[in-house]
Amino acid sequence: MQTSRCVVLVKPDGVQRGLIGEIIHRFERKGLHMIGLKMIALDDETLSDWYVEHKDKPFFGDLKKFMSSNPVVAILWEGIEASVAIRNILGSTKGREAAPGTIRGDFSMSKQYNIVHASDSAEAGDREQKLIFKDDEIFPWKKMNLDQIYAPDEME
Repeated sequence: MQTSRCVVLVKPDGVQRGLIGEIIHRFERKGLHMIGLKMIALDDETLSDWYVEHKDKPFFGDLKKFMSSNPVVAILWEGIEASVAIRNILGSTKGREAAPGTIRGDFSMSKQYNIVHASDSAEAGDREQKLIFKDDEIFPWKKMNLDQIYAPDEME
């Protein structure tokens, strides 16, 4: 079975609005495997590394200010094509355009204040994991119900 990892951040607006449990619940119901969880305050250096692709954009300073305004909850998920499944659950980046039933579609109206961030690929998941989680903060445990989540040929 080829699994990948994806980092989800419950952003400051999601933490302030009390949506942490709801967000975790949706991913667990989907069948994803949580292997890391912590609340953190993001510092300027981490945010600069995290959003390196936006460093030359006019909104970069405001983005960093928002993301450091309150703590975030970082969750490391594992599963087959985890980032694809997670980004589908999140919905479109702009909350007011996101489909009902998605996290952003149900809880967000904004593009920046859109409740959650998720790695957009397995490669981004690996990079973001290293920025947030130390090795001793990751707990790869055996999920016992995988045969109820994936078909046998998907687990080979």
